[in-house]
Amino acid sequence: MFKSFRQRLSYRLTRDTVLVAMAVGLVLNLIQITLDYFDARDSMEREVKALIETSHSPASQIAYNIDMRLADELLDGLLQHPAAIDARLIDNEGQTMSASSESSPESRYRWASDLLFGADRVFRENLRVPQLADLPLGQLVVTIDTYHYGIRFLERATYTLVIGLLKSLALSGVLLAIFYFVLTRPMLNVINALSQVNASSPEKVRLPVPENHREDEIGTMVGIINEHLENMDNSVSQLRTAEATMKNYSSQLEQEVADRTREISEKNDALQRGNRALVKAKEDAVRRARTRANFLASMSHEIRTPLNGVLGMLGLALDSEKDQGQRNRLEIALNAGENLLGLLNDILDISKVEAGKLSLETIPFSMRELVDECTTLHRQQAVGKQIQLISETDPDLPDCFLGDPTRTRQVINNLLSNAIKFTDNGSVKVRTSWTGGSLRIEVIDTGIGMSDEGLDRIFSPFSQADTGTTRLYGGTGLGLALCRQLVEHMKGRILVDSRIDAGTHFTVILPLAVAKTEPRMPASEPADESSKVSPLKILLVEDNRVNQLVASGLLRKLGHRVDMAENGERALAALQRQQYDIILMDCQMPVMDGFEATRTIRQNPEWAELPVIAVTANVLQGDREHCLACGMNDYITKPYKRDELRAVIERWAPPAQEPPAAP
Repeated sequence: MFKSFRQRLSYRLTRDTVLVAMAVGLVLNLIQITLDYFDARDSMEREVKALIETSHSPASQIAYNIDMRLADELLDGLLQHPAAIDARLIDNEGQTMSASSESSPESRYRWASDLLFGADRVFRENLRVPQLADLPLGQLVVTIDTYHYGIRFLERATYTLVIGLLKSLALSGVLLAIFYFVLTRPMLNVINALSQVNASSPEKVRLPVPENHREDEIGTMVGIINEHLENMDNSVSQLRTAEATMKNYSSQLEQEVADRTREISEKNDALQRGNRALVKAKEDAVRRARTRANFLASMSHEIRTPLNGVLGMLGLALDSEKDQGQRNRLEIALNAGENLLGLLNDILDISKVEAGKLSLETIPFSMRELVDECTTLHRQQAVGKQIQLISETDPDLPDCFLGDPTRTRQVINNLLSNAIKFTDNGSVKVRTSWTGGSLRIEVIDTGIGMSDEGLDRIFSPFSQADTGTTRLYGGTGLGLALCRQLVEHMKGRILVDSRIDAGTHFTVILPLAVAKTEPRMPASEPADESSKVSPLKILLVEDNRVNQLVASGLLRKLGHRVDMAENGERALAALQRQQYDIILMDCQMPVMDGFEATRTIRQNPEWAELPVIAVTANVLQGDREHCLACGMNDYITKPYKRDELRAVIERWAPPAQEPPAAP
């Protein structure tokens, strides 16, 4: 009951109002008491000083005449004051002429009086007579007890606080009654009316406006509630009308939903069948692409082996042939074979990209040196056609980049070769710059140009701008297709702009990072000046007879002694018979391949430091890693080349032994 009463608005308003009023009243009472306190202190000072001033003249005459009887009467009269507890006359030498005193009154409230006013006060007045103003007669000393004034102040303060509290309590009762009759009871009437509303049809009820509250907040609130009830009545009526309308259409809608659901289900089934067909077609296409890539890789290996033999034999024949006519014919055959090998490499690179087996290096290299190398390589071709080959490199080009220099070189060489091939007069320009965090390579020629239709075909394998281009200039159309795939594999872009008879402008944009270390070229690049090494004992492990002849001939021309083994098993037997400085190990051989033979060699502690160089025609992703993982030291690819053999031998040749000192 009391809890519900405390939750009423009138009680809370009364409580808050009374608390505020009591706080304000308390502050005001404290201010009044403080002022009264200072007034009591001042009143005490005034009364005592007035008493002393009244007694000054008689006391001065008594001190002048030294009348002890009158002195006693005067001091006894001073003690009649309720606050005086001691009075005495002191001569000018500090001796007491006469004194009168009485004890201080005792009270349990004395501590409060002493705390506010002190226990007692001493007042002194110098004594003089008018006819002898310069003659000191002594002092009148009066000591008063402050309790007389303190207890009167405490009584007034207590009355002030008690009366203030009673006023606050009276105000609380009055406010509680006012708030109840003016606010709480009208609100309760409204609440009771709302509690009697039927929950199923609240819109049919209207609340009565309490008496004397039509224009105040309660009347406004009741009016708003009635307006909402009116709106609810209208809304319910509209909802019932809409419900009746919806019931009329429910059967039709259910039928339409069923029809649409069936149609969607049929279309969904058809879509799923189509998706399954697309997934199967994609899987078939990927499988065919991988099969084609694997087939091309295998075929390239098989084609490389005899082709390497042909190129090797032609190279050996050129070294020994003195007749100029024969040399010309051999050089033509060698160039044709190298072109065929280049075509085979392009096909293999495209197949590697499509099969996802093309690996990219991330090593530091100098772009300036790479561009200079490419322009030097094609300068003779440009001079032969009497056109200018110009290289423009931005002075702000960073010294070193991180990327794959071999593939970057391949792109530039292809673009330069095409530009020179299709330019009969004018110039071919290579422009290199670094903008926006990307390397920009531009190859611009003044050649025959291309039509818009040709631009759409140039990046497709085995396609050129038009059939007349193939007849006049030759080519397979693989170079630009490979360039696009290599650039995209390096996360870059290749753009082309061309007009017929106005030249072509290729732009390659590669997002290469700038390296902080010194650039280095890959091991397969020419360095690969030569340094002389002492003749070495080399074991050549090769199953193909032609490759044996080519490799052994090149090695002997380099001044080394060569033994041959047809497979890994015979190589192990040869190692058992004698020591070798280096082993050139073919990877694909019958009986025991190069990988197994190398693993067996590494298991023998005597051969743990023997250099084993892998020789293979495979250049797919993972081949180099496979060779190094099984224990091989280095990796070269076929066909055998003199410079490549010289470089790898110099890298892994044992240090030359110093001749013994003369006795």
